Amino acid sequence: MNDMPPISRPRHGMGFYPFVGLTAALMATNALAVDVMLPALSQMSEALGIAQDNQRQWIITAYLLGFGVSQIIYGSISDRFGRRPVLLFGLAVYVLASIACSFAGSFEAMMAARVLQGVGAAATRVLVISIVRDCYSGRDMARVMSLAMIVFLSVPILAPSLGQAILWVAPWRWIFGILTAFGAVVMIWVATKLPETQHPEDRKPIDPASVAAAFRTTLTNRIAVGYMLAMAFMLGGLFGFINSAQQVFVDVFHTPELFTTIFAMIAMFMAAASLVNSRIVGQLGMRRVSHGALLGYIGFAGCHALLALSGHESLWTFAILQGGCMFCFGLIGPNFGTLAMEPLGHVAGTASSIQGFVTTVIGALLGFYIGQHFNGTVVPLTSGFALCGLAALATVLVVERGSLFHPAPGRS
Repeated sequence: MNDMPPISRPRHGMGFYPFVGLTAALMATNALAVDVMLPALSQMSEALGIAQDNQRQWIITAYLLGFGVSQIIYGSISDRFGRRPVLLFGLAVYVLASIACSFAGSFEAMMAARVLQGVGAAATRVLVISIVRDCYSGRDMARVMSLAMIVFLSVPILAPSLGQAILWVAPWRWIFGILTAFGAVVMIWVATKLPETQHPEDRKPIDPASVAAAFRTTLTNRIAVGYMLAMAFMLGGLFGFINSAQQVFVDVFHTPELFTTIFAMIAMFMAAASLVNSRIVGQLGMRRVSHGALLGYIGFAGCHALLALSGHESLWTFAILQGGCMFCFGLIGPNFGTLAMEPLGHVAGTASSIQGFVTTVIGALLGFYIGQHFNGTVVPLTSGFALCGLAALATVLVVERGSLFHPAPGRS
């Protein structure tokens, strides 16, 4: 029975696995826009006149801030007009902004185009979660998200290598050509295959009272707010790694030729964790899986920080311990996200946008703060991971009233 796909309310009409594939492709538009350009940051920095090495991290952070801030509007709009038209609008913005990035002639122009690209991609983040929540709930929703994450997490594994392959045969601007083409293909897929999934009774007019009520519902739910903040801390560590990764391999380990290979190896731990999660979450439950993984994450990150502080870090200890952290992250992410959304199905669009705004903006700022402290060692990165994990644990303990692995006393 556990190997059978869940039975959905008949909303997407695509078949279970095609739906998972489209969900993964929509999620990948964001991951691809972050990871595919990592090998090109040095060339982009030189071409755009970026003076300081740490300043190049803005190419990542500008996108993440556009991606995070704009999520706050997509939920209310999709709750009023439906998921499909808003999603198509966001994908169109993403495609146009990718074209603008490919022609950017200055650092300022690139920053503006990257912010706009993030604004477009934000629709995919908000609407994917809303669409899945329209069709599934509970552990079935967690299973859909986990299966989609298996495909989605192949992007961080392959994207830097794809970016490096492009650099072997073409200038870095062609990387944004790939993003343009991918966004266009996904937009056509949505336009031709995905029907509207929102339930008619969940349509809400855009008026101050309705929007305020949805915001109040989202921001006063203890479980939703707590897991949203815990996820923000976890993303802070992840974005810190993405911001610093290229510099770590070039300036710390002096092995730029191994960057894409080891980055892919680390990302594979996340993909493996999502596969494991899809197999075990139905039996063990979201809290047992995610809380246990959070303790494991803190253990790996704490050991890594101590090793870095001792001065005995090597390329292979970095890869192994970072991989351990990413495996745990892969068990945490889909379950924290589902726990945060589970009480809010009737305001899924608004809830998803608020949670996306908070987690991405806080995570991006924390990650940028960690990245800006890069000093030629991995101490800032590993310490940031450990502190972010501890902050997430403290938040979960407050939300669950000191109880791990099970709902807080008095809750089902």
